[in-house]
Amino acid sequence: MTPAALWAYQKERFPLAKTVPLLAVFSAASISVSAEMAGRPLPGQGAFIAGFAVAILLFFQMRVCDEYKDLEDDKRYRPDRPIPRGLISLRAVLMLGLASLPMTGFAAWAWHPPLLWLLGLVWLWLLAMTAEFGLPKWLKARPVLYLLSHMAIMPLIDLLLTAMEWLPAGAPAIWLWLFLAMSFVNGCVLEIGRKLWAPQNEIVGVDTYSGLWGPQSAAMIWAICVVVSWALLVGVSAVTGALWMTATLGSAGAGACIWAGRAYCKAPTPDAEKRLDSFAGLWVFACYGLAGFAPMLTRMF
Repeated sequence: MTPAALWAYQKERFPLAKTVPLLAVFSAASISVSAEMAGRPLPGQGAFIAGFAVAILLFFQMRVCDEYKDLEDDKRYRPDRPIPRGLISLRAVLMLGLASLPMTGFAAWAWHPPLLWLLGLVWLWLLAMTAEFGLPKWLKARPVLYLLSHMAIMPLIDLLLTAMEWLPAGAPAIWLWLFLAMSFVNGCVLEIGRKLWAPQNEIVGVDTYSGLWGPQSAAMIWAICVVVSWALLVGVSAVTGALWMTATLGSAGAGACIWAGRAYCKAPTPDAEKRLDSFAGLWVFACYGLAGFAPMLTRMF
């Protein structure tokens, strides 16, 4: 495994240029929302550093688990991916994943040792996901249940990140469940959004939601997820005292997503596919940005 191969791998399978900003906002917003909802001051910078480290390492571990779980399908249907084409070995990726485990544990422990039991819960769910909950064929034949079971890891990760604030303080805010639900739905926005393809880009043997439901129905389901995410965001902002700013800016963002979904419905071209995927990522980025930082901006202005 050369540095050049490792760099090429991350560009294709774990692009840091996109992942670092998203996870920085995601982790910081989670900690901030937890404090805002409970009416507590923000914790020290150590919480934010630990939260970001834990977030990026966990998401890398999720990528590693996907590489292991999907290897046979990748060899058969997506041989251009880095591991099947020989850019990097599965063993090397697994070794990197294993090396990241103690780093994740140390980041959580260094801030607040009791966080380790929540980290263990996330790892347990990730292990179950990797094993397809012991029912790979049964689960794969039920794509909606597959989606929901795998996206459940998002609120678990967010429970861990928010605990950077609420666990040392003693208890979570009563309305924190709104934010955790938003994380679950945002996971669906990202997952469905990245699997809405143009018909000419569909690959035999590769499951996509556009292939499963058809482009129009799949885009409609994606748009519904965006609307539900927006409603939960508004609920969060009502608790944190940033309702009008969040509702206004969030409505503009959700409207742009619905426009992208409608354009894909009308003409599911490769350009529309890329646009919708980008809007999914931008919506989630904006969602966490507004949830976490709009309360501070509201107090400033």
